Amino acid sequence: MAKKQKTANRSGAAKRSGTAPKGRPTPSRQSSSSSERARRNNPTQRPRRADEDRARLGLRDWIGGARLRTLPLAIAPVVLGTAGAMSESLQGEYHWARALACLAVALCLQIGVNFANDYSDGIRGTDRYRVGPARLTASGLVEPKVVRNVAFLFFFLAAAAGVFLAWRTEQWWLLAVGAAAVLAAWFYTGGKRPYGYYGLGEVFVFVFFGLVATAGTMYVQVLQVSNNGWVLSVAAGLFACAVLMVNNIRDIDQDRRAGKRTLAALIGPVASRVLFAIFALAPYVAVFMFVLLYRNAIYAFFSLMLVGPAVLITSTSYKPKDLVLALLLTSLGALAFAVLLGLAIAFSPYAPVTPTTY
Repeated sequence: MAKKQKTANRSGAAKRSGTAPKGRPTPSRQSSSSSERARRNNPTQRPRRADEDRARLGLRDWIGGARLRTLPLAIAPVVLGTAGAMSESLQGEYHWARALACLAVALCLQIGVNFANDYSDGIRGTDRYRVGPARLTASGLVEPKVVRNVAFLFFFLAAAAGVFLAWRTEQWWLLAVGAAAVLAAWFYTGGKRPYGYYGLGEVFVFVFFGLVATAGTMYVQVLQVSNNGWVLSVAAGLFACAVLMVNNIRDIDQDRRAGKRTLAALIGPVASRVLFAIFALAPYVAVFMFVLLYRNAIYAFFSLMLVGPAVLITSTSYKPKDLVLALLLTSLGALAFAVLLGLAIAFSPYAPVTPTTY
């Protein structure tokens, strides 16, 4: 009886310690030993899970890193600026090649700044606290320097399109504006003192993705910016601020923990939601103004079918998933606003246009 009890005690101790009687290794012990031997034989080998994640990295991950839901904000100012150029051209013509170059600049800058943010926030550790979609750098899917180089590639493509515009218009001072835009894109979250960490993100977004993008598109086509062009620039800038605001509302708590002082983190969730509604709805004041000049401008109000629900969601929900949806609706609503208002302005019966190559 004592012998049986002693055997049972040894079996229980073996189970608790993760070992088994001699000749009968447990599966966990066996797999652990195999992993340890593999790591000893190859000290540089990374954990299997990280290797598998990197092996699964594909086009879908890079598309996610580009953050396609923000790209309508790059298209909208080009549409509005081109519409303004078509209505104001003294020769009744517009330059479609220049318009496409403006679109290339805007899209490449937007994608470049998205990858730059991925890189900078990832190496700072800011994205460890975020609750939205995973980022390439913070998740470890891609080496940080690779993400940084992809950002630089898109900045280079934007610069190349900008050089083309300066050459075609012979307005070489535009190169300085382009350089400022690239620097603003990088130092939003990059550098030692990124301005995006000090509540200035909305200011620069309004300037570069509103005023510069819209007025610049109009200027390179007709070498002037009318009063209507400036009004359209303000509308585009307000939509850009709205998208940035709802993105930061989602991450208020996480940004505060990471020491990232966005405007939303500084003023709090309630004031941020009110400010978002102002940013998203203020552009429709411009529609009332343009209805007096272009009767079909009233159709731009149909974009409220996207922007209105975004405002409602942001005002009532604190769920990150809902706020991501509000961001997408706002971005698409900005594009719908630009297309509907742009068509009304460009193809007004008072402004016949004839396309030219350059």
